[in-house]
Amino acid sequence: MKKLLIAGTASGVGKTTLSLGIMRALQARGLQVQPYKVGPDYIDTAYHTKVTGRASRNLDLYMLEEEQVKYLFNRSMQDADVAVVEGVMGLYDGKGSSITECSSASVAKLLKLPVILVIDARAMAASSAAMVLGYKNIDPEVNIVGVIANGIKTESHFNLVKASIEKYCHIPAIGYLPPEDHFNLPSRHLGLVPSEELEALEERMELLAKAVETSIDLDLLLELIEGEEITSTFQPLIKRDHKIQTIAVAYDEAFHFYYQDNLQLLEDLGIKLIYFSPLADTSLPVCDLIYIGGGFPEVFAADLEANQTMRRELKTAHENNIPIYAECGGLMYLGERLIDHEGKSYEMVGVFEGESRMTKGLKRFGYCFGTAEEDTLLSAKGQTLKGHEFHHSEFYTNEKAVYRMQKDNKGEAWVGGYTKGNTLATYLHLHFYSHLEAVERLLSAGGKV
Repeated sequence: MKKLLIAGTASGVGKTTLSLGIMRALQARGLQVQPYKVGPDYIDTAYHTKVTGRASRNLDLYMLEEEQVKYLFNRSMQDADVAVVEGVMGLYDGKGSSITECSSASVAKLLKLPVILVIDARAMAASSAAMVLGYKNIDPEVNIVGVIANGIKTESHFNLVKASIEKYCHIPAIGYLPPEDHFNLPSRHLGLVPSEELEALEERMELLAKAVETSIDLDLLLELIEGEEITSTFQPLIKRDHKIQTIAVAYDEAFHFYYQDNLQLLEDLGIKLIYFSPLADTSLPVCDLIYIGGGFPEVFAADLEANQTMRRELKTAHENNIPIYAECGGLMYLGERLIDHEGKSYEMVGVFEGESRMTKGLKRFGYCFGTAEEDTLLSAKGQTLKGHEFHHSEFYTNEKAVYRMQKDNKGEAWVGGYTKGNTLATYLHLHFYSHLEAVERLLSAGGKV
């Protein structure tokens, strides 16, 4: 099995750009490339999917058990030639100060992934070897098979870096990528701009792939990334005799943060997914449940407000007791108002009293869990759900919160999640495989639009 992890020494060294370039360059050689992302990211996976034409998957050792990660990795690789996994932050960064907890390195060891380490070598030559040697030696079980030097302008500079790394680290330096403005991807407050909004992405990716083919030894890379196959003991055991048969999924430029494995699991259970656009559509599909994921409703607030028909349809569905499950951006949409960064107010659906207000900085970021203080669509009172929060907004309301949120048992606690009738909305992003019992509970609801 050919597979690799593209890891950085830190955030911002160019691993996303290189991952996309390598994916497209390998695809240009006729290979079926299956993309992955370590951790709970939605935006990088959207780029992966756009570039390869295959749905990118998240590999997350906080939300998922090891056997589940192996199972999901193997399943999506069945008809692929090569797996390209983009790491998160630095190679050894994860949860807390441990280098082995929820880090890219821990995923590499679990899945037996050869690692290509990306370094920023703009202002160094022989010193690059010291950096690489530290990453090699801190955990010898991590199989670093090659190095790519980013930010290098000339081949002569690369040759200095290459010679020092290969002399002192005994790891091949397989290439470099010169700094080019047209390779850069624009950013937004939650990270990269989603691929749905990026103009001329195809042209940028073609230029990037040509640069990768020119300055990185892809023949050597393909030799280095032959990895050992893995097996998993996990099998998803979940009942199929549930009430919910059809789910309407909000999907457009405003709402597109979904774990692909969540959607795949629902389809595996025989659920029919019908996609609709809160921005463009004027009617809801006939369905048993509505699923509204995260995204950027604040960017499209004017358009969401203007689509009064859809807002009325959703409010009516709620009043008719149709189950609605909303995450993050979905919560913002279901409130009465959304206040953007400029302080302008927009009318939203109005299921929940109150308003979401955009903030200058991240209000919550990272892994966390919520304990239910009353019954919800996903959990009985006292049950705990673990997942991930990242948002630049706060929801101000007099509604009673139904989850007590924490990062750990001893840390700060906050309130999160609201339920009314058969509707649940929360900032928590949930991976369905982490709580199969919650999926069963969700699918036990019923109703028709």
